[in-house]
Parts: sequence; C-alpha cells; structure tokens
Amino acid sequence: MGDLNPKTVSTKQKGDAAEALALAHLRAHGLRLLERNYRTPGRGGGEIDLIMRDADGTLVFVEVRQRSRSDHGGAAASIGLVKRRRIVWAARHYLMRWPQTPPCRFDVVVVEPTGMQWIPAAFDAM
Repeated sequence: MGDLNPKTVSTKQKGDAAEALALAHLRAHGLRLLERNYRTPGRGGGEIDLIMRDADGTLVFVEVRQRSRSDHGGAAASIGLVKRRRIVWAARHYLMRWPQTPPCRFDVVVVEPTGMQWIPAAFDAM
C-alpha cells in the first residue's frame, strides 16, 4: 500500500488494498481463492472477506483487518466477539450449499504500518 496517500484515500480503498495484499500473500502460500467479500442476505448479516481453500482441502474463512495505527491493541484486537459471531454465522450460511462440510478454520490477516501478519486458526466457531 506504499503509493496510497492517506489524506486522499477512502477507508474502503484502504480496506480493498489490504485485502489485495492479504490475498496475494495467501496465494503465495498455496491457498486458492473461492470467494471474495461473501455476504449473507438481509440486514445484520455477516461478511467474510476471503474464502480460500488450502492445499489439504481445508476451507479457510479469512478476516482481513487494516489499521493505520497500532495503538489500542492494533488491528487484531478489533475483532471482538460480535464480529467473530458474524463471521461464523456467515461461514455457516456459506456451508449450507456444500453437500458435506469440509474441514474449516478461521484465519486473520492483519495489515498495519509495521507489516502484515497471517494468523492461521485465529479463532474457533462458537
């Protein structure tokens, strides 16, 4: 995201750039993209930034968090209980179309000024 001027770039553009960085990183580690920005129907539903497939067949639901500052715990700390519940709910909705549920995990990719961190199995389904 080095060329983005923070004074002229919207929050959505910053988020999209962070997702693109995360996607490139995960692809470089052998994951295959299935869906991007999967949303459940209706208000108050959930969204999953990236749904990927690992080489071993595991379905990986990825939350990408971008923060321009690392105070207040940084980007990883911003994924609270309510956000995790919405991600899990959206994942369950997504899995309804699968005849059999494959192994799944919930990863987080954090993009901060200090760099990017991929946290596999960052949280479990509740």
